[in-house]
Amino acid sequence: MGIRENELEVIDEFEMFDDWMDKYNYIIDLGKHSPVIDESLKTKENLVYGCTSQVWLYYEIRDGKLFFSGDSDAFIPKGILSIILRIYSGNIAKDIADHVPVFLDRTGLLSHLTPNRANGLASIIERVKSIAKQNL
Repeated sequence: MGIRENELEVIDEFEMFDDWMDKYNYIIDLGKHSPVIDESLKTKENLVYGCTSQVWLYYEIRDGKLFFSGDSDAFIPKGILSIILRIYSGNIAKDIADHVPVFLDRTGLLSHLTPNRANGLASIIERVKSIAKQNL
């Protein structure tokens, strides 16, 4: 599936919840159940700056597509990271670089996060797009 389809799935999932406490719990649950990256990948080079918590982002190129993995030392940032990686991972660099995310507004995610977490979310997306642009 492409980026837009992945994004629409995320939007649909958020629409299943009536209030923001349920959405936060969903994000926390995603963080708790997301895979952990190997300790050797938790390097300064893979650290995403602009996040209050430590967030690491790693990528590989396979068959002309970017595959992302990541981790965080806190559940909410890790849940947010898992959403972003689900949307972008497995796509070609041009599609990632050109994508304008609509899920931020459509889910209400950006407006319901604390300013620090919203900044971290923006930093992760910026890093994903930067990696894509480097690999065009």
